[in-house]
Amino acid sequence: MRILLLAGTSMLAVAAPALAAKGHSHRHSAARHAPDPRDAEIKALEAKVQALTDRLDRQEEAQQAATQQAQNAQATAVAAQAQAATALTQTQAAQAQVAKVENQVPPLEKALKTGWFANTTISGKSFFNVSNIHQTSTDLLGNKTDNAQNGTQTELKRFYLIVDHKFDNVFSANLTTDFRYNANGVSKDTSVFVKNAYVQAKLDPALFVRVGEAPLAWAPFVEGLYGYRFVENTLIDRTRFGTTTDWGVHIGGSLANGVVSYAASAINGAGFKTLSRTSDTIDLEGRVSVNPVKNITLGVGGYTGKLGKSAANLPSSATPHNAQRFDAVAAYTDKRIRAGFEYFAAKNWNTITSAANDKSDGWSAFGSFAFTPQIALFGRYDWVKPSKDINPALKEHYFNVGLDYKPIAPLDFALVYKRDRANSGLISTTNGTIGGPDHGTYDELGLFGLLAF
Repeated sequence: MRILLLAGTSMLAVAAPALAAKGHSHRHSAARHAPDPRDAEIKALEAKVQALTDRLDRQEEAQQAATQQAQNAQATAVAAQAQAATALTQTQAAQAQVAKVENQVPPLEKALKTGWFANTTISGKSFFNVSNIHQTSTDLLGNKTDNAQNGTQTELKRFYLIVDHKFDNVFSANLTTDFRYNANGVSKDTSVFVKNAYVQAKLDPALFVRVGEAPLAWAPFVEGLYGYRFVENTLIDRTRFGTTTDWGVHIGGSLANGVVSYAASAINGAGFKTLSRTSDTIDLEGRVSVNPVKNITLGVGGYTGKLGKSAANLPSSATPHNAQRFDAVAAYTDKRIRAGFEYFAAKNWNTITSAANDKSDGWSAFGSFAFTPQIALFGRYDWVKPSKDINPALKEHYFNVGLDYKPIAPLDFALVYKRDRANSGLISTTNGTIGGPDHGTYDELGLFGLLAF
């Protein structure tokens, strides 16, 4: 188009003189001063040619700009492609690094299933209450003295934090901490103690071996039959004629598909609160139980030893007696009914360091009935003669009655009344020292609770 326009312009330029000469002769012959109309046409044509030329110049400039932009875009695309290739290479390298790390450190889900903590469980149990206590001691003249712990109070009697770990199918370990001992005014400490700390080897259902501080054979066994430990300790534990755990070597197991079970311990004898070499003798405790039918349990047990009171630097005459105890229990348990009877007879339990001999015995009857899975009525009665030889007049009568409500499986609330009376002396219990020169009473009414998780 540009070439055609230039050619047209050239032709007009060549033709212009001839047209002008011809017009000149014609004007001289017709009229000297008349204007030639072709001059205007030529100018108009020249203007159009110039306009077309300008338009072509602008189009060429735009085409050159578009070409430059296309070249720039192509260069940018090449650079972007190079960057994408670099990013792909880096991504592949990062994926390879992640795969390497995953091989070294497994994913969390896999770690939770295969790591050492996959075989570790953490649980807890808490005994708490809000109650009013009224305790008095009466002398031989009939004068009554109130106890310092009287009044209404909130207590956290026990808080167990339990960690169990299983190393393999044979070896495991347990650590149980216990918060707050000696409630009800005996001691107001708020320390944390170790209740259990042992390593176990379960060689067979018929034999496990535990080394360390572990549950003893009798009291924990009866607690399982009683079912209301959060309300009160069982008979020998409540009256200080036994304890629940101690340091030593413990064995146990079950035979005949669980029909027969046994447990035995060789222990220091000073109880779970004391870990020291204060005794040069070993105490023994054991139990054998049978389940002749599914819901009936029969068991017998015994204890002998110095209770951690003998020492190598003391003559044997300093501890002339062994503490001895015989235990028996019979119980029936199912989903709605619990009923049981526990008996103990002890000899020289509180006279190991005394020349005098003494005997003690006592029994406990307990029962409960569940009206629904959430509501149950329970009660218990204990009768104890702590000193049949030295103070045969000393007797203790204890009972409790309560209504338990279990809104969810881990939680219990029980409205409880307790009554304890000791005549002609004093007896040490987990509720404090009960009695007086003539007698003493202990009354407690409150809401008791259990939280287990």
